[in-house]
Amino acid sequence: MAIRVANIKDVSQGVQPGQFTVGDRHTVGHLGELDPTYRQLLDRPVTATVAVLGNDGLPNLTPVWFDYEGELVLLNLAHHRKKVGWLRANPHATFLLMNPDEPYHWVSIKTTVHREIAEDDPTDGRRVTDQLDRIWRKYTGDDGSYGLRDASVGESRILFELTVDKIATFGVPPS
Repeated sequence: MAIRVANIKDVSQGVQPGQFTVGDRHTVGHLGELDPTYRQLLDRPVTATVAVLGNDGLPNLTPVWFDYEGELVLLNLAHHRKKVGWLRANPHATFLLMNPDEPYHWVSIKTTVHREIAEDDPTDGRRVTDQLDRIWRKYTGDDGSYGLRDASVGESRILFELTVDKIATFGVPPS
């Protein structure tokens, strides 16, 4: 699958004609092929902002831990979160990963839900728990298992696999 990437002209090297417009477009086969300047934002523990449409048709923005495998973005949510229902009703999400050291170095990823897996699924449910533990380690540095499960609501998890529709990139990391 080809993913279209639009590189937006930034002003990191000074003012230029057409700044803040798309400078060039190209395709990648999967997220691992993204230019390292931007892939580092996916691989580092950079908190993403995800936008999904709520029941009122307005976008809702929330911070989330970001993960991906190949051409899929992975979003692991507690079953009782409103985002679960919103994604089921409108299966599109946009992720923004902004460099915490330089906010004008970012990548935006537009996605569509491809599949959802419940943690209690007898065939693939273990994948949900394993992925949650992996991002726990990525974002906390703790070698253990996910430590924020809410037992008071009988929390179980849902893993959304999202295909990438488009990517936009901007800026460079600080020197």
